Amino acid sequence: MTGLADQAWFRDPALGRILALLSADGGEGRVVGGAVRNSLMGLPVNDVDIATTLRPEAVMERAAGAGIKAVPTGLEHGTVTLVIDGKPFEVTTLRTDVETDGRHAKVAFSKDWRADAERRDLTINALYADAEGEVVDLVGGLADIETRNIRFIGDAARRIAEDHLRILRFFRFFAYYGSGRPDAEGLKACSAARSKLTTLSAERVWSELRKLLGAGDPGRALLWMRQVAVLTEILPESERWGIDAIPSLITTEKALGWTPDPLLRLAAIVPPDAARMEALAARLKLSNAEAAYLKAWAMAAPVNDDMSSAAFERLLYRNGADGITTRLKLALAVARGKAESDFDEMARSARLIKLLDKAMQWKKPQFPLNGGDVISAGIASGPRVGELLAGLENQWVEENFVSDRAALLARLQERVQ
Repeated sequence: MTGLADQAWFRDPALGRILALLSADGGEGRVVGGAVRNSLMGLPVNDVDIATTLRPEAVMERAAGAGIKAVPTGLEHGTVTLVIDGKPFEVTTLRTDVETDGRHAKVAFSKDWRADAERRDLTINALYADAEGEVVDLVGGLADIETRNIRFIGDAARRIAEDHLRILRFFRFFAYYGSGRPDAEGLKACSAARSKLTTLSAERVWSELRKLLGAGDPGRALLWMRQVAVLTEILPESERWGIDAIPSLITTEKALGWTPDPLLRLAAIVPPDAARMEALAARLKLSNAEAAYLKAWAMAAPVNDDMSSAAFERLLYRNGADGITTRLKLALAVARGKAESDFDEMARSARLIKLLDKAMQWKKPQFPLNGGDVISAGIASGPRVGELLAGLENQWVEENFVSDRAALLARLQERVQ
């Protein structure tokens, strides 16, 4: 059998204490899901989730008797969070589905490990590790771990009918853990049920898409999503724009050490159109910060890569650095993608890198005057104050911010006389 007993995360005394607590007096607790999967694939283990035959009230009772803090985070679904030394462990009672509608599920508590495994989505997510660290595989997940095959448990269409979000989860897990071509049955079932994605909340759809876009390389997953029209279903803006920029963007990210940015990758596959981005943000219910990112990018002024440093600083002052930075990153990715066979693009890449470095380090200068200074110079409150201030500021920018407060006040006096 495959064992995890030698893994550092599994030897955590807090985890051992919880597994021993749950596995005493006829009960049993096993680590389940991501921790087992990642450990077997040689990937970092973060959260450790536990499944148990005990009902949630029994889990809380045992925790109280052992002096362990218990938080009833989802009792209706059998989930209790046990906390030891500030570290949380989510403990969930084995379940079977009583009723599903593609969005929500009514569950019944169980003691049947196989039934619990078979109600989960993907084989690689339904592996357990018992208190001794032995891996328990009831659905063929170990073989799929070996081949990096992302496969639904049992009938793919049925799994998707239980929860339509599993369509996106299939591609998300393929992006993170898959290899080769996606499972044919899963691909077919996702394509057939893609229209059901419209029945899901925007928050759930965007959460999955954002996670997928945050993978080390989501390119293959996006390609297959487009092939079976799933991408068009959730992101129609990408239909004409395409995903051709993704490979060179991923290569550029890795070469230059950029942290994977889901929003930058989203910008690479949708058109820089402010109205469309506003509609996209509203439809997917993006956060204010996310919507602002896309708006800034869509409305950013075009950048001529051979413009002077002074001209570029003026452009940054008048337009802000955020949207321009995004545009430069995408332009750089395209240029680098062509640079191997095009000397001009190689030179353009070098120029774009210099501009990008300046944009990322740029701090907006503070204009030394304000409306109070204009009023103190003898101008009554009203439109004239703003006009004078704007004129002075524009001249200050055109001179590349060299005039100090004293020089600007002198210039103001000349204008009000």
